[in-house]
Amino acid sequence: MNIRTDILLRVYLSFGLIVLVAVAVLIKLFHVQYVEGAEWRAMADSLSTRYVDVEAVRGNIFSNDGSLLATSIPEYDLRMDLLAPGIEADEVFYSKVDSLAAKLSAFFKDKSSAQYSRLLKEARKKKNRYYLIKRNVAHQELKQIREFPIFNLGRYKGGLIAERKNKRILPFTNLAARTIGYKIPAEDVRVGLEGAYGEYIDGRSGKRLVRRIAGGVWMPVNREIEVAPVDGADIISTIDVNMQDMAQRALEKQLIASNADEGCVVVMEVATGEVRAVANFTRDTDGVYREKFNYAIAQGADPGSTFKVASYLIALDDGVIDTNTMVDIGNGTYKVPAHTIRDSHPPKKSLVTVREGFIESSNVAITKLINTHYGRNPAKFINKLHKWGMNEPLGLQIPGETDPWVKTPDSRSWSKLSLVQMAYGYELKLTPLQMLVLYNAIANDGVMVAPLFVKEIRHLGNTIQKFEARVMNKQIASKDAIKKMQAMMESVMTEGTGKRLRNENFATAGKTGTAQMADGAAGYRNRKYQSSFAGYFPAENPKYSMIVVIRNPRNGYYGATVAGPVFRELAEMIYANDLNLHDDFEQMRFVGNTEIPPSLSGSKSATLQVLDALGVKTTYASTASLQEIDTVKGVVFSDEVISEGVVPDVKGMGLVDALYALENSGYRTRVKGKGKVVTQSLPAGQNVKTGTPITIELK
Repeated sequence: MNIRTDILLRVYLSFGLIVLVAVAVLIKLFHVQYVEGAEWRAMADSLSTRYVDVEAVRGNIFSNDGSLLATSIPEYDLRMDLLAPGIEADEVFYSKVDSLAAKLSAFFKDKSSAQYSRLLKEARKKKNRYYLIKRNVAHQELKQIREFPIFNLGRYKGGLIAERKNKRILPFTNLAARTIGYKIPAEDVRVGLEGAYGEYIDGRSGKRLVRRIAGGVWMPVNREIEVAPVDGADIISTIDVNMQDMAQRALEKQLIASNADEGCVVVMEVATGEVRAVANFTRDTDGVYREKFNYAIAQGADPGSTFKVASYLIALDDGVIDTNTMVDIGNGTYKVPAHTIRDSHPPKKSLVTVREGFIESSNVAITKLINTHYGRNPAKFINKLHKWGMNEPLGLQIPGETDPWVKTPDSRSWSKLSLVQMAYGYELKLTPLQMLVLYNAIANDGVMVAPLFVKEIRHLGNTIQKFEARVMNKQIASKDAIKKMQAMMESVMTEGTGKRLRNENFATAGKTGTAQMADGAAGYRNRKYQSSFAGYFPAENPKYSMIVVIRNPRNGYYGATVAGPVFRELAEMIYANDLNLHDDFEQMRFVGNTEIPPSLSGSKSATLQVLDALGVKTTYASTASLQEIDTVKGVVFSDEVISEGVVPDVKGMGLVDALYALENSGYRTRVKGKGKVVTQSLPAGQNVKTGTPITIELK
């Protein structure tokens, strides 16, 4: 083969290869365009457009009396379409943009008028149809902004785009905050009612089509939402705002006085199990007590002497003892294998009745009785606790309950000491609420009901679900045993360890408790204590049960002196405020002109209810104040008119009424102190922009 032929062959081969490559490229292009085309076009669309969720308005959480405990308020991100129909013409836009800039500058006070004007003009030159003006604008502020130049051209012509977000607020700030709770979906954290009833409260998200624009911003394709969200349902809780406020104040005061680490108090309605108040406080690193952990439902611990009611009730129900059964407590010590049980103080006499041993909270009396009658068959004692359900969780409507721990003779940790230790509240773990359920059952003549935190779920005013009292045990003990237990608990308050907590106006029943706390690896050597008090009132016809637990107090540690004062103070306040507990109003009458019964400014309905119960006639006047009584003409009343944008006069009001007036007038309230309002930072009667913060001081 000559050189020329070789060159031609190489040329032909190269050309053929080029043709083959070209054909392959054409085939691939054909395949991509016609075979894979739909897939690639969909991918391209997905990179420039997508559907996003539109948050629904979350439902409200209400208290038992209808007060708002948690609600959602709208906030808006304000954007502007600089090419909106009403300002397409340059002469229209440039003739009004400086006026708009001046309004925005005066309103937000974050940029000068010149800065706003320059930024808006630059955005127009860039043909920006989604320019961000301000984030987190309140609804009341938005109403005013809509009246600004250009924006007042109308919903679409003026170019104002208000993207709604929902901000969750607690109108009563930290009141029952832990019970109201929260949820963090990304971390699967659920706390309180917000967490437990999220599927109802959250509603159903809507859908909106958005497209990607310069800068990676996603802009709605249409002003209207493609799939409208469905608002969430409302939760009607059992919490009473006034009782909750009283509970938190009484608990915090005693935690400070006793220099304790933490504490809780729970108030429950006897017949229904409805929880009226639950307060939990932890001393923070700065020394301030805050609600950080729900001890009432999540802190399992040795209950100590408050558990003695269970031990005595079991023995009374089994008929192995009676209230007048004698027990020899000697010098206040009782030796058992490898341990000596001791009373907290030397006994006045060595031979006491069961009743006397109970009201003086003798450790020796109860351990000796239980060991004598159940030592050979401890399962009989334990089985009764299990029959009551004290080894099972309560099945609460809110998450976070710690499982109780009530050991049995089959437990690996069971020892010869276990039964006597359990008799007076050790070697078992119960939460304060689990313990309260037993006391509530005794107050309820033996009927054990589960605690309720939610009464009803409503959507758009219609009831979706209603919750009634849930009976856990129809009769935990015989009627006779229950009556004897009730009588002994009343005697604690008149003759025993709780006598200093006695109130002359109404009878109470209860039991003090003091328990040593285990401190990690140090065990019980560090001498830390848990002080508690549990009981109910009025004793003759119980309506409320209550438990108070205070952990690691440093100024005293006995239940009567540390936890007891919270029980007494709160019981007295609840008794004074619950008119249904009083039947002597008919005997109280005012004759002739006399002084008005003292009352705070505030709730008209509440004051009228009290005056009506007292038999005081009321009349209305446009300007008169509630100052004097005339039994012929009646008490003169005047209504405080609440107007949006006008600062109300809240001096003399309690916190609940002050918050109601200020929030409904459109102001953001900051609270200092406790008691009634003595000063307010904005003068009453003045027209002040809604959304403005106002500070009120209470003393």
